[in-house]
Amino acid sequence: MSLVRLKIKGISYSQTQNGAYALILNEVEGDRKLPIVIGAFEAQSIAIALEKEIKPPRPLTHDLFKNFSDRFDIVVKQVIIHKLVDGVFYSSVICERENVEEIIDARTSDAIALALRFDAPIFTYKTILDKAGIFLKFSSKEKEENSDDSIVVDEILQEGETVEIESDAGGGYRELTVDELHKELDKAVANEDYEKAAKLRDEISKRN
Repeated sequence: MSLVRLKIKGISYSQTQNGAYALILNEVEGDRKLPIVIGAFEAQSIAIALEKEIKPPRPLTHDLFKNFSDRFDIVVKQVIIHKLVDGVFYSSVICERENVEEIIDARTSDAIALALRFDAPIFTYKTILDKAGIFLKFSSKEKEENSDDSIVVDEILQEGETVEIESDAGGGYRELTVDELHKELDKAVANEDYEKAAKLRDEISKRN
């Protein structure tokens, strides 16, 4: 079976499913998206790994795994989403130590959080993408009208609609100055509120 490489397009929150986030993966050489429902902790961990400038004061679980692996010369080579059963994705983490390769079973959200920290590629099988992949068909005007990404996520999670995920619509921080945003960001990181920190970083990035 042929493998298809994926990249992370974004993460967004569901208003109707408490603690549910949608992780959207995009095939590198194509237009199909693979939406995966993940939990709040995993969403925060993935967001922190994506936001390189946010440094937690203490290592998160996936950071601890990375530090542990580095200490013992274990390298994550790649992640493969290898099975889809009843809407649940199953993944494997391909590791290597002293030229010996090991395959470790993992939840897809954990596997992707680790892949980001090791700069490891993410793959799935073409059969899985054919089964669960979606095409996004919104025009630019329709994207603007559907800027509430949490509503969009609910449409994907509940109905499988082919809609685009937009970046955070402001998160209530639009009226703050850049200096105030940076202060709020420092405060959020110190308090280990990484979801808020990611939203603040998004708003700062828009201003630059």
